[in-house]
Amino acid sequence: MAEYDIAVIGGDRRTAFMIPFFQENGYRVISFGIQETENEKTEAAALHKMASCQVKPDGRANSLKEALDSADVIVGGIPLEKEGVLEIRELSRLIRKRHTIFGGVIPESFRQECSERDILCCDFMLVEGIAVFNAVATAEGAVLEALRHKDTNIHKSESLVIGYGRCGKILSDKLKGLSACVTICSNSRIELAVADAYGFRTLPLEQLESKAGEFEYIYNTAPALLLTEGLLEKIREDALIIDIASGSGGVDYMAAKRLGKAALRCPGLPGKYAGRTSAKCLTDYVLRHL
Repeated sequence: MAEYDIAVIGGDRRTAFMIPFFQENGYRVISFGIQETENEKTEAAALHKMASCQVKPDGRANSLKEALDSADVIVGGIPLEKEGVLEIRELSRLIRKRHTIFGGVIPESFRQECSERDILCCDFMLVEGIAVFNAVATAEGAVLEALRHKDTNIHKSESLVIGYGRCGKILSDKLKGLSACVTICSNSRIELAVADAYGFRTLPLEQLESKAGEFEYIYNTAPALLLTEGLLEKIREDALIIDIASGSGGVDYMAAKRLGKAALRCPGLPGKYAGRTSAKCLTDYVLRHL
């Protein structure tokens, strides 16, 4: 029998907050590689105090191997792979058939390997309910980043949202609720038609460079390098770019720095601003599948 029930590894505030939630439900938890600030540690401790049942102290592993050897259920962060803490190659070497793995943005090659080895591997971001929840938290975080890094109102601002997928739709709606003048940019005629139906201004992607100078706030949700040096030269000097796209984002950051344009790469916003609520959503999903 394993010493612990669940190993929580890597991640951000979301995984840190999952530990007390698991413990409240009677699970023994060991953790590894969760980097918390002092404020995060204080907030996590507050969760312990609010628990309706006695919370057991969690274990802290000295290595990834120790954590995986100590529990059959592995819960990682979003994304699952974290440089310096959890590398897919090492995880592949250490996991065994007895393990069940949860995490986000898991490489398809690793999920395929797990399937071939009869290891259950669940990607949080392939669950529609979690993906939508994550998009809501990301959108709220993007608005907060905009307010923190610019001394103007979002109200009546000329705001451009690039991409009208799950996150782009929710972000656009949040901005509209703040009375921003929102324009949707996409290379999909269907997305532009839907955006128009919901009352947004629309801009075909091929016209972006000619119109880029009209916007004070630019939110990129498209995981492709669209904000190139040529396009960055056209945007306003006082414009703020908030890049919330997955992967490496959609901005030429070296060019932005060289041109003196404000561009923020904002990954992991749900963990930064909604760690506790996100953790509850993820924990509930894991508990339903144990």
